[in-house]
Amino acid sequence: MIANLVQLAAEEEQNPLMPPGPELLVGTIAFAIVFFFFWKKLLPNINKVLEERRAAIEGGIEEAETMKVEAQSVLEQYKAQLAEARHEAARLRQEAQEQGAALIAEMRAEGQRQREEIVAAGHAQIEADRKAAASALRQDVGKLATDLAGKLVGESLEDHARQSRVIDRFLDDLEEKAEAGR
Repeated sequence: MIANLVQLAAEEEQNPLMPPGPELLVGTIAFAIVFFFFWKKLLPNINKVLEERRAAIEGGIEEAETMKVEAQSVLEQYKAQLAEARHEAARLRQEAQEQGAALIAEMRAEGQRQREEIVAAGHAQIEADRKAAASALRQDVGKLATDLAGKLVGESLEDHARQSRVIDRFLDDLEEKAEAGR
């Protein structure tokens, strides 16, 4: 079988890659018609679609770049506003701290003043109570001393002037002894 094919191929001296003349002519004309049709009808449509696509892509890129610049601008504005808000918050916080410190100092001063008033009033009250107690004690001691002296002397010392002198002298002697003992 192979031998037959080889013999058949040898008999034909024509190139197997080259088609016969009439087929070549019909193929060339058909190719020219198809090529002309593509060139006139399809190629402009394809070019138009490609051009529209290129324009859309370039427009999209330009729009994206514009939006990027716009977004960057908005971001910068937000950052500036945020920095301003932080600065304002720090200023308000500082003001509040200063007001708080001033209020605390004012309250301390007021408390100190009130304390001093209370202490002064207490000292005045103590002094008044001491004087009242000393006066009452003087009278009681004087009365007791007069009664005792009257019993010792054997006569009544009811004279008020004499009684006052004796009481004052007695209490002065007691105070001198108390101070000397300290």
